[in-house]
Amino acid sequence: MFDIGFWELLLIGIVALLVLGPERLPGAIRSTVNTIRSVKGVASGFKQEVEQQLKVHELHENLKKAEQAGIENVSPDVAKSVEELKQAAASVQEPYKKKENE
Repeated sequence: MFDIGFWELLLIGIVALLVLGPERLPGAIRSTVNTIRSVKGVASGFKQEVEQQLKVHELHENLKKAEQAGIENVSPDVAKSVEELKQAAASVQEPYKKKENE
């Protein structure tokens, strides 16, 4: 990402040592490292969330295509998956139906 060589790092270290002094430099380094770690963690979480949303969108599009083509015309594996999804949806809705009837 950044093209920083040895001499650039050495120059940054010398300037930091002159500006901060030897007493505050280790604390500043720890703080910088912790900040970089947290930024990487946030970026990783964001990337995973975007990938998950893309997968959900792709599944949704495939389901729309299957509905348009007709469930009878799809492969047996896809039909089985659709049937399992229908059963799972029905089982999730059962507790709510019982509450409505009471």
